[in-house]
Amino acid sequence: MKHQYFIILILILGLSCRSEVKNQDVISHQKSETYFKDYPKARLESGKLMRMDSFPSKYITPRPVDIWLPKGYSKEKKYAVVYMHDGQMLFDSTITWNKQEWKVDEWASKLMDENKTKDFIVVATHNIKAERWQDLFPEKAFAKLSEEDKVLINQQKNHIKEGSKLNGDNYLKFLVKELKPIVDAEFSVHKNKENTFVMGSSMGGLMSMYAICEYPDVFGGAGCISTHWPGAQPIDNNPLPWAILKYMENNLPDPTDHKMYFDYGTETLDAHYPQYAPSVNEILISKGYSENNFKNLKFEGTNHSENAWNKRLDIPFTFLLGQD
Repeated sequence: MKHQYFIILILILGLSCRSEVKNQDVISHQKSETYFKDYPKARLESGKLMRMDSFPSKYITPRPVDIWLPKGYSKEKKYAVVYMHDGQMLFDSTITWNKQEWKVDEWASKLMDENKTKDFIVVATHNIKAERWQDLFPEKAFAKLSEEDKVLINQQKNHIKEGSKLNGDNYLKFLVKELKPIVDAEFSVHKNKENTFVMGSSMGGLMSMYAICEYPDVFGGAGCISTHWPGAQPIDNNPLPWAILKYMENNLPDPTDHKMYFDYGTETLDAHYPQYAPSVNEILISKGYSENNFKNLKFEGTNHSENAWNKRLDIPFTFLLGQD
């Protein structure tokens, strides 16, 4: 019965949101039972984790969603929100496939304690391994490819299930039209774009860029870490990076009220990324971005792993959520 009531609530909230999602305050009056439950199994350094084991969606395959709350979380104050992809990799290395983690709770707590960032919570959407590429690829960029190039890419991505379709647009609809209204209703958070951010690594970096371009009225900043500009498997004469960059050039949000953070290493998979840095810089600068609202940082000698990202996570957190 509770599950049915939750689905009804999602439908009500989804209908109340305008298609362009320009005003998230429409659900501020909604009251709901707490569907995110304490998840005491998580081994955290600080704060607490809440989880919904299977968040229902009409857009993507249902999956776990975690909410990290800082220590001292209080309904008497408002918090910013960071939406992060690959949620199962963020907090607890004892349960990840490679025994690594982002150390999100460690860095977030430290930065807030030192008053280096505004207070915030983290919403962590888990990936489904077999569907991750489809969910996180910037769908409209692929649509710009020629039919010949589409065939070339489909032949290369042999790790993708045969016949699978891109689902990036639906993944964003899930975040914006289903997940965000519930977070806004259940937790004491700011609902405006100035306090709503999106962040991820690799394919999650691409999706974070895509999210802020597609929904500039929802997200005020994007953290794109070790962004996977090749788009799929790196190959010679790959058409995907230039399609992705062209999409970004045509769709970047207004630099006066948005922030864009990119970075990259130089080892393992990250070794493919430095070649795209000049183009990224040129595009952002040509669109009016400056050092105040744009970073594209190189981390020499670092690889493509959570252990690399957890050593520099303070940098995007501080850049995006730093105290004014």
